[in-house]
Amino acid sequence: MATPGILTTWRDVLADAVRGEAPDLSMRQWAILLTVYLNPGPHTVRGLSRDLNVPKPAISRALDALSILGYVRRVRDEADRRIVLVQKTSEGAIYVDDFARIVEERTRGPAIGAALYG
Repeated sequence: MATPGILTTWRDVLADAVRGEAPDLSMRQWAILLTVYLNPGPHTVRGLSRDLNVPKPAISRALDALSILGYVRRVRDEADRRIVLVQKTSEGAIYVDDFARIVEERTRGPAIGAALYG
């Protein structure tokens, strides 16, 4: 089994996140969102499918939900109109940044406490 401390931290991060007004994302939606925001683009459905080893229809469904939330947008590639690019949005950047802040606070807290009071 994984280290209980890691799972407890993960549970705490998730609990903090779901207490807010932001929508709950599925694990697949999170994987896609973080891939788009953490890795250099351009991103496509085909590329996301390959990178995450998830079928293209599942990627498309998750992107539909993320697009409705305003966290990503799909636009046609100007060079090849057959290709649809997945792009970041300001709303998505705020959502990811807020979540990253929660993770940082939760993972930094015990280490700071141990250093001060250890």
